[in-house]
Amino acid sequence: MTTASFRFSPAILSRLGEELNQSADQSILELVKNSYDANANSCTIRLTNTTEIGGEISIIDDGDGMDATAIQNGWLVLGKSSKSNTVETRLGRRPAGSKGLGRLAALRMGKNVELRAVERGNVRRFHELKIDWSVFDKAEVVEDVNLEIVTKKNAELGKGVVILLKNLRSTVRPDEVKRLARSLLLLTDPFGDKENGFEVRLIAPEFKEIAELLNKKYFDQADYHLEAKIDKKGNGSARILDWQGKALAVADHADLRRKKQGLVYKAPKAVFDLWAFLLGSAEFSARRVTKGEIVDWLDTFGGVHVYQDEIRVAPYGNSGNDWLEMNLARVRSPEERPGTHNSIGRITIPGADKYELRQKTDRTGFIEDDTFEQLKEFAQDALNWMARWRLGRAEERRRAEKEETPKAAEAQKEKVEKAIARLDPESRASIQTAFSGYEKSRDKEADALKKEIQLYRTLSTAGITAATFSHEAQGNPLKTIDVCVNVLTQRIPRIVKAKPDQAKLVEPLEAIRSASSSLATLGTATLSLVRASKRRMGRVAVHEVIERTATLMSPFLSGRDTGVEMKFAKGSPFLRTSEAALESIIANLLNNSLAAFERAATEKRHIYITTTVGAKSMEIVFADTGPGIVDLKVGEVWLPGTTTNPEGTGLGLTIVRDTVRDMGGKIDLVAQGKHGGAEFSIQIPILGA
Repeated sequence: MTTASFRFSPAILSRLGEELNQSADQSILELVKNSYDANANSCTIRLTNTTEIGGEISIIDDGDGMDATAIQNGWLVLGKSSKSNTVETRLGRRPAGSKGLGRLAALRMGKNVELRAVERGNVRRFHELKIDWSVFDKAEVVEDVNLEIVTKKNAELGKGVVILLKNLRSTVRPDEVKRLARSLLLLTDPFGDKENGFEVRLIAPEFKEIAELLNKKYFDQADYHLEAKIDKKGNGSARILDWQGKALAVADHADLRRKKQGLVYKAPKAVFDLWAFLLGSAEFSARRVTKGEIVDWLDTFGGVHVYQDEIRVAPYGNSGNDWLEMNLARVRSPEERPGTHNSIGRITIPGADKYELRQKTDRTGFIEDDTFEQLKEFAQDALNWMARWRLGRAEERRRAEKEETPKAAEAQKEKVEKAIARLDPESRASIQTAFSGYEKSRDKEADALKKEIQLYRTLSTAGITAATFSHEAQGNPLKTIDVCVNVLTQRIPRIVKAKPDQAKLVEPLEAIRSASSSLATLGTATLSLVRASKRRMGRVAVHEVIERTATLMSPFLSGRDTGVEMKFAKGSPFLRTSEAALESIIANLLNNSLAAFERAATEKRHIYITTTVGAKSMEIVFADTGPGIVDLKVGEVWLPGTTTNPEGTGLGLTIVRDTVRDMGGKIDLVAQGKHGGAEFSIQIPILGA
């Protein structure tokens, strides 16, 4: 019998190293976690010449250190860890690592590695290990490379471990340094009051400004603080506090678990804190901080972070990681809901529990099993309860305002009537007549406003529905279609080769692929148009927005065999408006032309957009080769709900007219212009060209 054992190629080191943690910040963070697990009170990361290939990174801690046996049987053993998340360290910490793989990603950043470890309780000597990865790369199998642990006298090192990553394979970009700084600052829950005795220092120029930003801590400026908990039995509770810590509302398990009454959360014991900010200008008129300061702070640290055993788990709370789907919920029901841009939160999971959250091997969050989904559901239930409470308060305010407004108006009317009654008869009659005329005009204006409010409620509903559809369509439905099309693209040619009569099967695939692309573009376009940042007033470059909007809609234009020709005047005219406002004009006029082409089955489909610029104003002309305005008078096209398109809303041109007016401009329409179709001419004041 011949005995054998597994051996593995050095290529595995690359797979587990470079591919396990592909970002420099996350790789270094793994070594810092090792220092935390080793009971270090401080850990210093120094970046030296890292903007160039061949630079160096050092990680120095004052932890328990290691002897030669610990290095050989622990530190050098990959995939197995002596740590246990259920056993606390000497300082009462629960280990942050469990796989023994995380450090390999960092070690592979340099072509050479040096480890110097001082024994705990024996500071007179240290153990040194040097690794040259090129030796491994040349070996047949990893076992062929022998590493030597050398014991030396300790004259300078102090205590703990020093790791040097030398001859870096690639540069560390400034954005990676900033991410590293952010990750280090957030590593051990800086939002809490608990001091865990672990300080991290990063010596790099990009660190200072981020550290200063975090240290400001604007939690006391939050308008609402949601505090929710799951107890050891799986029951949830929550309360909402104001900025002074006063309880405004309290919820029990039944209040949170509305859809699943009687069911406990099968999740670990946890605490969910969320600080929500109202970012309107009025809220900051009497505060000691500016809105801009808080916005910058939230941009850097906002979102809901997760801390397990006092250590942050990435990527939850990272930029763009809306793992609780707060922004989607806000799109569906925007009023009184927090999003990732106006709130900051954390979920704290202390200690061991019968329901265990397990981290993925690549350290990118938890395995999304039933336990994780239950924790997520608890947080979303708490957010929904908070939204219901805030919405109820808003409804009460509106109801009170509606009730008070007529009373206040009636009181003012009585004052005017009493004042008129004190006048002489001749003056009284003329003023009474004028006042009656004013009342009629005011009532007429109120009726017009009511109709306009209803119009924009309809528009809002349509927009919310479209945005929700777009968000959902960007996920699984379109991905499923694309995957299936790719599979069929590979398999059908084999079938066709065997059965030539099936050749026509190939043709529909391109049609499906094209339709899927159009839906994806629709989703992207819709979400782009409703983005909050585009609704800010400012200096808007007209030509850039026209080009960008036409590009965004190009799949729909090309899908309907429609060409767009743009002839812009010289210069770069600017408007004082929002990007969203100008985009709404352009998008609606383009859609209007497409609908006209479809309705009339126009063969030659072309849209012309031209601009001319004067000293204080500019003209934008939209014209097409469609049928023009038929079956309607020119004046009627602006009326809300009026359309000859059976599938249309009749709101597009109303939006165009109202938006142009809001910009201080005017719009004229020719039923059949020089290209045969409708021609819209917009005159609008500009800031300059």
